[in-house]
Amino acid sequence: MRIPFAQIDAFSATPFGGNPAAVMPLSAWLADDVLLAIAAENNLSETAFLVPDTSGAADFELRWFTPGAEVRLCGHATLASGHFVLSSGGDGDAVRFRTRQAGVLTVARDGVGYALALPAWKPEPKPLPEVVSALGVDGVVETLWREGGYGVIVLESETAVREVRPDLRALAATGDHQAIVTARGQTADVVSRMFAPGAGVDEDPVTGSAHAVIVPYWADRLGTDRFTAYQASARGGALTCRLEADRVVLGGACVTVIEGTFLLP
Repeated sequence: MRIPFAQIDAFSATPFGGNPAAVMPLSAWLADDVLLAIAAENNLSETAFLVPDTSGAADFELRWFTPGAEVRLCGHATLASGHFVLSSGGDGDAVRFRTRQAGVLTVARDGVGYALALPAWKPEPKPLPEVVSALGVDGVVETLWREGGYGVIVLESETAVREVRPDLRALAATGDHQAIVTARGQTADVVSRMFAPGAGVDEDPVTGSAHAVIVPYWADRLGTDRFTAYQASARGGALTCRLEADRVVLGGACVTVIEGTFLLP
């Protein structure tokens, strides 16, 4: 079997920035263990698989796999999937993806980039002492949690976010979840980083799903439903953020860096 393959840097207008994702269109679903093996072979934080949707609810079904597991929501690989479809010769302005745990997601053209609509998952205050300890951070302003595995640790400054050096083994022992550190920023209105070693991702370069959680929080704190964000990983990534009722709309660019064929016996 020959499967088309593209590697796309999401939330970046130039190669080598943002978050790379593999996008692979299929005519029908392969067995889950095969999808996981392909994602492990790609060895990226996420591989997105697309199948034409026959339900009428969307254009494609979409699933995401890390090298170690299927995930319930992945923003950057959804943005990359939208770029893959919309830059493949079609004249449409938007594409809809039906997912198994996050509903129908939309990617639309937006100037030179795209707008990605995700569910707004507002976190609630909750003590996270083991996560804070594993992150090795001081000066914590607030800790919050969103069902599904999203921990938010609000710090005092962008500098504090950039200086986080977690004990990844200890953090992995706290479970399969995202540990999102965030603060008001200087590079942008809001800065963040995201660690998920329990899911096989030590630090994610740019995380759409993390922003589905922190955008509702920061919209309340900043008193505005529109602001800019920067994920301060080594690769880095810039996003625009809007809160629209029950949706978080993230804006960003994509660039395709590899195209090829995956050969499956």
